[in-house]
Amino acid sequence: FRRRTCRHTFSLGTNMPSKKTFRIKAKLGKKIKQNRPIPQWIRFRTDNTIRYNSKRRHWRRTKLNI
Repeated sequence: FRRRTCRHTFSLGTNMPSKKTFRIKAKLGKKIKQNRPIPQWIRFRTDNTIRYNSKRRHWRRTKLNI
């Protein structure tokens, strides 16, 4: 059993400043809206061929690199 090493190394001070520009804030807002499960009515409409959102992102596994 090999331990997985962290691929993303960053310092909190330089990666995400507390005073964000509007462009970065808009990108973060879009990513928040994209990161949700698909609605149930889409499953009904497509006869369950689309079952889940394949582009779902976990906050700890995949970073945005903004």
